[in-house]
Amino acid sequence: MKYAIIGCGRISGLHLRAARENGLEISALCDLKAEKAEARKAMPGCSEARVYTDHREMLAAEKPDLVAVATESGAHASVALDCIDAGCSVIIEKPIALSMKDAREIVRRADEKGVKVSACHQNRFNKSIHLMREALEKGYFGKLLHGAAYVRWSRDAEYYALDEWRGTWDRDGGALMNQCIHDIDLLRWMMGPGIVDVTAYTDRLAHDYIEAEDFGCAMVRFENGSYGLIEGTTNIYPDDLEEKLCVFGTEGTAKAGGISCNTLEAWSFKRDPHDPEKVMHGSFEDVPNVYGFGHTSLYADVVAAINEGRDPYITARDGAAALELVLAIYLSAAERRTVTLPLGDVSASDFKGRFDK
Repeated sequence: MKYAIIGCGRISGLHLRAARENGLEISALCDLKAEKAEARKAMPGCSEARVYTDHREMLAAEKPDLVAVATESGAHASVALDCIDAGCSVIIEKPIALSMKDAREIVRRADEKGVKVSACHQNRFNKSIHLMREALEKGYFGKLLHGAAYVRWSRDAEYYALDEWRGTWDRDGGALMNQCIHDIDLLRWMMGPGIVDVTAYTDRLAHDYIEAEDFGCAMVRFENGSYGLIEGTTNIYPDDLEEKLCVFGTEGTAKAGGISCNTLEAWSFKRDPHDPEKVMHGSFEDVPNVYGFGHTSLYADVVAAINEGRDPYITARDGAAALELVLAIYLSAAERRTVTLPLGDVSASDFKGRFDK
């Protein structure tokens, strides 16, 4: 299967490794800055890849079967739509878009063109998360009561100086959109997906050199009667501390923790026949950083989805749902009111100037 990547920055190495580990033919590397794409040719499996600075030229010349979109967040939607129009299946880095209008257009056009589109929420493939989802689908939690998602990480001035788009409303968003959207996706996937309303606060507490938020908290009411709590920040001193997902029901409790929900820290169910200690011990993944190991599994699923003619495990609709919850938090915080879902055509750019007072 012929593969190409558009965007050769910080996250692209994980995509290229996942592509190689799944036996894809890495035919092209594309970035607006040719030197970034050239640098990736040193990676295993990439030496023969051709370098492009124009993704439309690359699509026309290479005609890849599968493309990864790993550009700055603000370009995800337009680049993905070009790939879809070219007949390519697509893996889109999170967030899938920065506006609901663009996210819905990705879903609509993918259906129209008959290609597979997956949002890169790779933490769904963590062992700990797989076990929690399995317990949920087996009914082990009983009636869901509430869940909680916490992302307590650190991003300093050096990180934001890597690219001029980081922390901007038009091209990135803040801590919730960039760093915390993975856990927000997991919370909605476990507790929802239907949401009644969202009440939230956001602020820029410690990063006065960015436009968007570095802290956010929210209360979510789900249609099944359960509640969700969200806390996300990039203000933790001095380094990344933890990412946690908790799910509580009338007959079960589970908590995934570690640096990126990479291990189970609590596992107690009324009806689960397995030894809790063995389950928790078997869930541990010794991840080198917050990105974890999920990219390889996500790629394997997308390749299988293309070959089998089925939907990917994580679809474009899932990516749009995660985006919707982040934008609902932004809207609630900005307008100081409870926001009901579904959202209209809300965009991250709507909040430009939010903290410039």
